Amino acid sequence: MRSDGNIGAPLGLRIAASAGLLFLHLPILLIFIYAFTTEERSYQWPPPGLTIKWLAVTWNRPDIWEALALSVKVATVSTLIALVLGTLCAAAVSRTRFFGRETISLMVILPIALPGIVTGIALRSAFNLSDIPFSTWTIILGHATFCVVVVYNNAVARFRRTSASLIEASMDLGADGFQTLRYVIMPNIATALLAGGMLAFALSFDEVIVTTFTAGQQQTLPIWMLEELVRPRQRPVTNVVAMVVVLVTFLPILGAFYLTRDGDQIAGGGK
Repeated sequence: MRSDGNIGAPLGLRIAASAGLLFLHLPILLIFIYAFTTEERSYQWPPPGLTIKWLAVTWNRPDIWEALALSVKVATVSTLIALVLGTLCAAAVSRTRFFGRETISLMVILPIALPGIVTGIALRSAFNLSDIPFSTWTIILGHATFCVVVVYNNAVARFRRTSASLIEASMDLGADGFQTLRYVIMPNIATALLAGGMLAFALSFDEVIVTTFTAGQQQTLPIWMLEELVRPRQRPVTNVVAMVVVLVTFLPILGAFYLTRDGDQIAGGGK
């Protein structure tokens, strides 16, 4: 029994939880270590030595910067598309009742439930049948299919926790639709949208499978990493890039967690 009155977890459960966390995160820690190894062709444990020279080598590789720029561009545009479409879908599903509403909700969520290779093949076939050349926009459309789901899930949950009486009261007091959206709806769903956007950006930034089928000859950063893994030279450079990808995707996910963990503490939530 702890001083706050709560019963602590059993020792066996804490050991099991710690073992699970190590199993999940120890490989990531190894990536960080091997990003600073002096051995550039093979992996040895323990590393023969540590150096920071690979940071400079990575910084001076123009192909990495090109891949990074493409990944950031694709993730940003995909997230913006997802924010618009996901929010509109969530508003329609949570605020209105119509025939087939649950079917539409299922269809919106389906892309993220399907294996990525199925989505990738379907998109590639659709682009080929439509004679759409592979470009940055085909990658963006591919990523938007699952980014919409992330925003939708966050937005629809927040819409359902926001009391409809707040909107009714706003309209009764003479506010028009835009004023109600600006002063009532957006303050209640803003953090959910921001969290959904962060998660969508993180998912898009490190997506590999769908990108493989929709990129053509272009290389996003994850595709660059995948191709570099088969090359025996300068493997620490790949680990440095992987370390950057981990950090870039971890920060939005952490921010989304802190934004949504108190999601029930919103205006009208108690109603």
